[in-house]
Amino acid sequence: MSKNRLSSRQTNQLLTLLGDRFSKNSSHHADLVWKDLLQKLRDSPDKLWSLNEMERTGGEPDVISYDKKTNEYIFCDCSGESPAGRRSICYDRAALESRKENKPKDSAVGMAEAMGIELLTEDQYKALQKVGKFDTKTSSWVKTPAPIRKLGGALFCDFRYGQVFTYHNGAESYYAARGFRGLLRV
Repeated sequence: MSKNRLSSRQTNQLLTLLGDRFSKNSSHHADLVWKDLLQKLRDSPDKLWSLNEMERTGGEPDVISYDKKTNEYIFCDCSGESPAGRRSICYDRAALESRKENKPKDSAVGMAEAMGIELLTEDQYKALQKVGKFDTKTSSWVKTPAPIRKLGGALFCDFRYGQVFTYHNGAESYYAARGFRGLLRV
């Protein structure tokens, strides 16, 4: 079995979990039909592996929209707070390598790449907040524009006082309450 493939037992468990979550959170995707999504998932074992990684690290992935132009379902981490298995990490590999001591275990960009998912952009993060209220006690790194990153910074967001806030920090910084949210197109 390939490294990035689930066993049939794992696949069935994940599909059951995702189906239950889909039914429970119908407000996330009011016009979508599980049967259609289920077939796309069955046809995409690599995407199932990525969804399992999102789940394994505490993301509680759920479908939040459908892109008619690309015929893709959009999954996002819908855990109430930034996924617990993806916290205490800096922004990217360059930031990780720049730390001389007290290095975090990983970086947001590195973990996302390894999981086969994308870091949310600031706009995607704001759109996610229309689905529910996330990161009221934590924060999440978001994809940082190259000019900001070139100067050593990185962006993160949270939801406080009824709105989304975007902040900056040194890319090498890391905190126990900061992780990242991912997006996967299926």
